[in-house]
Amino acid sequence: MTTPIIAALAFDGISPFHLSVPCLVFGADRTRLGLPRFDFRVCGIEAGMIQTEAGLSILVAHGLSALDDADIIIIPSWKDLEAPLAKPLNEALGRAHRRGTLIVGLCLGTFAIAATGLLSGRKATTHWAYTDQLQALHPDIAVDADVLYVDDGDIVTSAGVAAGLDCCLHIVRARYGAEAALRLARHVVLSPHRQGGQAQFIERPVAKSANADRFTHALDAVRAALGETHSLDSVAEAAGLTRRTFTRRFQKSIGTSFGDWLTNQRIELAQRLLEATEKSIDIVAFEAGFGSATSLRQHFAARLRTSPVQYRREFSRRVDRDEQVARALSS
Repeated sequence: MTTPIIAALAFDGISPFHLSVPCLVFGADRTRLGLPRFDFRVCGIEAGMIQTEAGLSILVAHGLSALDDADIIIIPSWKDLEAPLAKPLNEALGRAHRRGTLIVGLCLGTFAIAATGLLSGRKATTHWAYTDQLQALHPDIAVDADVLYVDDGDIVTSAGVAAGLDCCLHIVRARYGAEAALRLARHVVLSPHRQGGQAQFIERPVAKSANADRFTHALDAVRAALGETHSLDSVAEAAGLTRRTFTRRFQKSIGTSFGDWLTNQRIELAQRLLEATEKSIDIVAFEAGFGSATSLRQHFAARLRTSPVQYRREFSRRVDRDEQVARALSS
């Protein structure tokens, strides 16, 4: 077994913040958090010095040849959105896609992937201010302007700025499990999984008030007791709000409905229980608040496109694989 190789593509004029997103998630040693040791590479079309839009100079150690054995290629942003890709980069991304590499476009990085033709007939997203331009340039792409990221199997794209972090955490969750993603999120002080869409980035924050504090405490109480019954009316009452006001505030501050948020909280708890315990599916369903194994299976199929049994089996395989890698590296 080999160390997973993560390659982030840099270019002249890149935003240092966008480049820092994959560096933060994959560029440091996170083995104590349950993640494998990554071989993280910052690559350019050619190796050498590049200038960022902030005036910083970065020495890029790798050229495009470093993409040829990468397990994940991340394009953190892009410029010259309407220009064709340089032929060497176009060919490198095509080769990577054919051999099964996961290709990730964060924010405007979606434009680079779209320019290769790999997104033709597929769903994707980008920064909300550029979704119309992406759609006009590539009408064969199903552009979703409302989501934080789109996972289309071997290609993942994200919305702008902070959504790139959400997307990278999603990749960690999908490949290494909910518990590892949760520990990583806590370590870098991020929400492990935000619900809702890009409206979260353009809405004004809710003003602080006594009711806002009760609103937060009400949601914390739900998270602490997901196995119990939580109706919209009971949580609104705990928040000191009417049902209508609570619903409006929840949509504005969280970006989704209370029901969807509650379901996702319960799915994440079920994932952690399946990963970290040997509890039966019935008990996991009960403790996560789904009531029955049948309901749990239905929600896993709808949200994760797998079953609880298959999820536990796949996570066990990942753990076994990572342990083999760790032993091989230490020997």
